[in-house]
Amino acid sequence: MQQHIFISEVESNPAICFNTGLDPRSFARTKMSQSLIEQGFIVNPNGTNKIWKSSGVYETNGVMQVWGQLFNGKRLDLLINEISSLTQNNASQTALQAVVLWIRAKMALGDTHSALNPGASFICFENGKQDYPKGTVFFGPEYLSNRCLFYEGAAYDINNCPDLLGIEASAFCAAVMLYKILTGSHPYPSAEIFQDMREGIFLPVRLASPTLDEKLADLINSALLLPVAAKKPATSAIDIITEILKILINSENKITAISSLYHTLPLEKEKKFSKEKKQFLSRQKAIVKTRRFVMRNKIGIAAGFFTALFAGIVIFTMTANTYNRPTTAGMTSENVVHAYYGAFSALDHLYMESILHGNVKKDDLNAAIGYMAMLKAVQAYEFTPGSSVIPASVWKETGNDLPAPNVFGVTDFRLEHLAGSDDSNMVVYRVNYLLWPLNEGFSLNRTDTITLTLDRKRNWRITEILREER
Repeated sequence: MQQHIFISEVESNPAICFNTGLDPRSFARTKMSQSLIEQGFIVNPNGTNKIWKSSGVYETNGVMQVWGQLFNGKRLDLLINEISSLTQNNASQTALQAVVLWIRAKMALGDTHSALNPGASFICFENGKQDYPKGTVFFGPEYLSNRCLFYEGAAYDINNCPDLLGIEASAFCAAVMLYKILTGSHPYPSAEIFQDMREGIFLPVRLASPTLDEKLADLINSALLLPVAAKKPATSAIDIITEILKILINSENKITAISSLYHTLPLEKEKKFSKEKKQFLSRQKAIVKTRRFVMRNKIGIAAGFFTALFAGIVIFTMTANTYNRPTTAGMTSENVVHAYYGAFSALDHLYMESILHGNVKKDDLNAAIGYMAMLKAVQAYEFTPGSSVIPASVWKETGNDLPAPNVFGVTDFRLEHLAGSDDSNMVVYRVNYLLWPLNEGFSLNRTDTITLTLDRKRNWRITEILREER
């Protein structure tokens, strides 16, 4: 890939050059000549800075290039992209050092606006010919740099969130770079990068790299949540970035060795994190897919939902006024428990409601109603009749594997009698089972303690559910 921001010879002298990718006519038409007065900044290790301005423009091979005073250093984005795995400790350490210098330079500039893009930054690692000491950072003119990087085809926007300004923008950009250096992957690998940033769709650092220092992982996580209105961290951006520097700079004012930022994990914990990562990605994928489908089709779904809701109200009212409403008459307490979980798996909320009595928690009932409403809305939108959900027990008994799409309900059901009998007024059971949520890639391991009592018609009904979930 051809670099559009680079060091080259101009008039027999080395200079930093910005290849605009524009021919002379396009350069004039887009008024790019205004970029000649745009400022860049050179920030010294002691925090002092001076303004950098371009010296002129010249044409080469039919393309206009802006040039200015040389700054000996290496582009920050190229340093980071050189890391292909965490086994390359030298490259990782150099990249980490570069990002720390970048953060310190950003903080030294304070409220002064400067380019965020790592491709617009050069880091000096040795004393330069222009008396720039080691650790000096160059920030190119922002508008000019972004145009050049756009034509370069570099990932010029993947580290920046357009919704953030000032120190919040710097903290977020630093967190993205550190995430890539310390985990070996980018937090936002999908094409819908800006939407992922705004919604906080990324793999948490502790799952991306379980062995990384926990405090550092939490700080990077917090910085990545800065654009997310619903999850914005309580800690301010300046505090986050200050705490990150405290970890990355040791007591001798040197960059911490990258190897010291990791600790070993027992094999058991490694397996646990691996399983948790798989479940998280599966759950996140399902949630994001559903949410974005709804956002893209919200008008049709809303119309279908209200149609289904109206139909549901009419059906419910008619059913409630008939003598055929389901009851538990003639059933033993054990049969009632089996019937309740069978109705839950079938999303039969009317039957579930007839089994529950008093102030019992109705989480399962509400979940069944919610799933049914969602299915009705989708069916109305897609003009497809009938329920598409298969009870998990039926799916498993026919020899199929779980989890699976469009499968919901209870499997591995075990019932244990704890107290009372059908000859008394109260019976208590313990129920262990796995619940397979709809369109999720995992199961919930539950233990319910169920209390049943006789109602005034002497029918067994559930009056209390105490739940433990793992």
